[in-house]
Amino acid sequence: MIEQSAPDHIWLTRCPVPAASSLAWSLGWMGEAFAQDGIDVRWIREGGLNLVAADPEQQERLLFREGGNIQALAARALGAPTRVIGLTWIDERQAIMVRADMPVLDPRDLRGLRFALPVFARTRGESIGRGMALHGIKSALGLAGLTLEDARFVDVPAPPVEQPSMIGLRRLWGGLDWLADGRVDAVYVKGAAAQQVAQDLGLVVGIDLDAYPSRLARVNNGTPRPITVHEHMIEHHFDLVVRFLDQTLRAADWASANADALKPILARETMSSIAGVEAAYRNDFHRSLHPDLSTERVDMLRMQAEFLRLHGFLEGAVDVDRWVEPAPLETAISRRATAALPGAGKAELHTGGDFLLTR
Repeated sequence: MIEQSAPDHIWLTRCPVPAASSLAWSLGWMGEAFAQDGIDVRWIREGGLNLVAADPEQQERLLFREGGNIQALAARALGAPTRVIGLTWIDERQAIMVRADMPVLDPRDLRGLRFALPVFARTRGESIGRGMALHGIKSALGLAGLTLEDARFVDVPAPPVEQPSMIGLRRLWGGLDWLADGRVDAVYVKGAAAQQVAQDLGLVVGIDLDAYPSRLARVNNGTPRPITVHEHMIEHHFDLVVRFLDQTLRAADWASANADALKPILARETMSSIAGVEAAYRNDFHRSLHPDLSTERVDMLRMQAEFLRLHGFLEGAVDVDRWVEPAPLETAISRRATAALPGAGKAELHTGGDFLLTR
C-alpha cells in the first residue's frame, strides 16, 4: 500500500435507509474528521460519479458507497475495481403485503397467489425492484417448503432509476397500486417508505419476514449491505479509508445509546415519518448499525451473489472472498480499542446534502 498526497475531497453516497456512515455525516463528524487535513466531504448529486459503472474508466476513485448489493455485485461481475470494506445488516421490515380482505397468516397460504414482479430495467444491474421482489418472494415461499414454481407472477413496470424523493420511492413500490385495485394478490416490500405507501393504500402485512428467527429468510438487496470503495483508495489512501470507518463506527456507537434522537434523523433520511420509521425498523435496530466482516455476513453476501447469478442479474460469477478486503476495518477497530478517544462533542445535523438513490 503506497500512500499518496491526500486528495482535496472525497465523495460519499447515502441511501434512504439507516446507515452509520450517513449518520456520521448528519451529525457533522465525518466532515470534521476529514477537515483537519483540508479534505472536503461531498455527497454525490449525479449518477455519473459511481462505483457501479460497467466501464472501469467511469469509476470514481474517491467515492465511498454504502448501498444495495445488487448494483455493487453486478458491477463487480463486469470487472469493477471495487473492494468491500464492511457489511451492515439492518432489518428493514421485509414483508409480503396483501389486501385487508384476504389476510395471509401462514406461508403455506401463498401457494397460487399472483405476485407483482417488476420487469427487468435498462440493465440487469439496475433491475433492483425485480431483484428485491424475486428474492423476497422466494424467501417467503421457502418458509413453507414452497418454490417460485408454486406462485404466479404478474409483470409490473420497472421502477425508474432516479434521484430519491417520496414520489420516486412510491414508484419503486408501484406494485402496491396493482394490489390495491385487485390486479395482483401479493407484493413484496421493504423499508419505511414502502410501509408508508402500503398504509396509505389500506394494505396489510400478510407475511412478516422479520418475524422469523433465521436471517437467511431476509437475505436481499440491503441485507447484507456492502460498504465499497475503489481499490485505489485502499492502495494509495489507506488511512483515509480507516478514518471513514472510524467515524462510521463512532456514529454506530452513538446510535446504540440514542434511539429517540435517531428516529427524526432517519425519518428525514428515509423520506418517511417517525411512524413509518417505527413500523419499518424495530427490535432494537439502533444497536446494530456497526459494519463488520463476520463469516456470517460474508456467507450471506455469497448467498445473495449466487441467487442473482442464477436468476440472470449478473453477467458472471463474483468471487466474494476476493472482493472483501478486511484490513481497513480491522485497523479501525484496533485503533478504537487502543486509543483514548475524545467525547462525541456537539452534533450538528446536515440537512442540505444531495444524495444518490442506492436503495
